[in-house]
This record gives sequence, C-alpha cells and structure tokens, in this order.
Amino acid sequence: MMDLRELYQEIILDHGRHPRNLRAIAEPTHKAQGHNPLCGDRVTIYLSVENGRIADLSFEGRGCAISTAAASLMTEVLKGKSVKEARALFAAFHRRVTGAACEVLLGPEADEAMPPSLAEAMARLEPLFGVKAYPARIKCATLSWHALDAALKDGAAGRLVKTE
Repeated sequence: MMDLRELYQEIILDHGRHPRNLRAIAEPTHKAQGHNPLCGDRVTIYLSVENGRIADLSFEGRGCAISTAAASLMTEVLKGKSVKEARALFAAFHRRVTGAACEVLLGPEADEAMPPSLAEAMARLEPLFGVKAYPARIKCATLSWHALDAALKDGAAGRLVKTE
C-alpha cells in the first residue's frame, strides 16, 4: 500500500506536470499577478465573479512544481464557491501551511467552524500542507493564494494588481 506522503507527492507532481485551469480568462472581472522574488515563481490569477460567486478561475505563470500544483489545486477547489468561502479557505489554508493566525488577513470569520463543503475543499488541499516543514517552500505554496486575495481586494474589473 502506498504511503500517504508518496500519494501526496504524486498529487503534487501530477498537478505540477499537468496543471488544471492553466489559461487566461478572456474578460475576467478580477485579475492579479504574484511574484516570488526569492525563487522567481510568477503567477497571474484570473477570476470571473458573478453574483458573489466564482464562476470561473484560472491562472498562467511559471514556477516550481509546488507553486504550479498549488495554483492548479486552488482553481479546482474554488470554482463555484462564494467570495466569502474563498476567503475562508485562504485563511484556513494559510493557517495550515504556516501555523500563523489568519485573522489579520481575513478577519474573524477565519476562526468560524468550517462547513462540510469547505472542509471537503480543505481535504483536497492537504497534499500541500507538508510545506510547513520546509519554510522556504511556504511562499511557493501560498503565492497563488496571495494573488487571489489581491485580485479579490483590488483587481476588480480586470484591473491588474501585483503582489510579492
């Protein structure tokens, strides 16, 4: 039987080699770029938000397997979620990979009990939680999430914002 670490490594490698939603959205409602100057990873996040829900989400960029896998997994778990749910997932994900309190990032809703649909999404992100043991790789795993946060905060109407 496959060790859990091996399974997680396979999921990361699969998403790193065959990323899902790797494309630009023609007319996004929100857009942001992220750059990690320490390793050179770059990502552009595209969102189409309709009635407070993420109707479509994609990314373009280049980076290591962890950075690419994190962006790919993020796009899969957030499609169809509300903006509030996306922010709650970012907070929970950030907390799991860094151990840091996320209330500073997203407010007190970060500590609310997670509904089953969000707990299920978090379970899909679990292969990335191992980066906590490798501090230099945490930025790789969170780059796309920080770009998503910037897009939701400042990238309305497709206006490009940048985060590092």
